[in-house]
Amino acid sequence: MTAAEAPTPGAETVPQADWRPRLGSGIILRHDAVRRADLLVMPERIVLLEGGAVAVLRLCDGVRTVAEIVERLSADFPGAPVADDVTEFLSRVRTEGWVR
Repeated sequence: MTAAEAPTPGAETVPQADWRPRLGSGIILRHDAVRRADLLVMPERIVLLEGGAVAVLRLCDGVRTVAEIVERLSADFPGAPVADDVTEFLSRVRTEGWVR
């Protein structure tokens, strides 16, 4: 990839179907039983996860492709706009550096 083709830092890009997302280095997905909440624990930051974010991030293991994640969640949530929601979400969290 040349410098002209490189994405602008902070710019959202649509994830490729064959990308195998995984949590970024030093980032942990965990359930806090006391708060009854799912958290994304990062150095110097904790994010409270809501809705389908947990389902998507649990599947970001570096093995499954985006297409496989969409397929799995489409089966779990029939009729939901999973493909659009997952790719938009992954694009945002990739920009944040939460997945790579």
